[in-house]
Amino acid sequence: MTLPLIDGYGRQARDLRISVTDRCNFRCTYCMPKEDIRWLPRAEILTFDEIERVTRVFVERFGITSVRVTGGEPTARAQLPGLVARLARFPVELSMTTNGATLGRLARPLKSAGLHRVTISCDSLRPECFASITGRDMLTQVLEGVDAALDAGLRPVKINTVLVRGVNDGEVVDLARFGRERGVEVRFIEFMPLDGAGEWSSQRVVPAKEILERIGEVYPIEPVEPEVQAGAFNPAGRGVEPADRYRYLDGAGVVGVVASVTRPFCSNCDRVRLTAEGALRSCLFAVRERDLRSVLRGGGTDDDLAEAITAEVAAKWAGHSIGKVNFVRPGRSMSQIGG
Repeated sequence: MTLPLIDGYGRQARDLRISVTDRCNFRCTYCMPKEDIRWLPRAEILTFDEIERVTRVFVERFGITSVRVTGGEPTARAQLPGLVARLARFPVELSMTTNGATLGRLARPLKSAGLHRVTISCDSLRPECFASITGRDMLTQVLEGVDAALDAGLRPVKINTVLVRGVNDGEVVDLARFGRERGVEVRFIEFMPLDGAGEWSSQRVVPAKEILERIGEVYPIEPVEPEVQAGAFNPAGRGVEPADRYRYLDGAGVVGVVASVTRPFCSNCDRVRLTAEGALRSCLFAVRERDLRSVLRGGGTDDDLAEAITAEVAAKWAGHSIGKVNFVRPGRSMSQIGG
């Protein structure tokens, strides 16, 4: 018997994000510190057995219906298809967020292991801008990864683009066109205060309204009805996706915007996050977290795990308060939390 995982504001958690490593082969400016990067000791990172056990508790006790594998860069974790195969045994939609650089060789093994869909981060189609953002001259490999994911049959394939004013905001239409031509859904994400350098400011945010206006001037769009937004895999009661989605009027696909700064979707949030070392976070911007690794390694039972999970979700706050005087920046950057 499953019991819904409900927080103090009546929101039900259905989506579990699992960071499998804090390591990454990129150095994206909006995600990681510029220098003095300190990786977690390997002994502190959850094992595959531990990840599988936590997932089982979430699924069997609380009815979680969606699991996303994240990082760092998840493909930096050795034997990742083996973990995917374990998680694919559960009745969930299984997805992954990746920078795509290694999908050329991993897309098919991951699909064969049971991965359903993939989201690839790509913030520029200009090699010099891409290298400036990521610290790596690997745009070609990422674009090859997009094609490899499509060829492997992963569906849908989505592209996440974080827009930063004065950096890549001039590529909105180019990226939208790329999505139309490749048959992938591009999702533009507002720049959030989780960059490693701590240099975020509201002036560098490109608002969703502006993004949509730029796209609409070239390719007319209309909103996708809310009941469609959760995607093809839609278990009963599935919460809404964070992206507001728009279809092109000429039928050439869908584009999305994640307005986490200017139009927060906290009231509909159905996500919880497990960091690479086993800390449960009820919000991307949480300033507190619950240590599940100590329960796992301290002889705790599944009941103990469930109790810890329930307590942390119950304490979830109403929202992150970005842009307000009471906003407190998390002590971790994005790469240390997991998307």
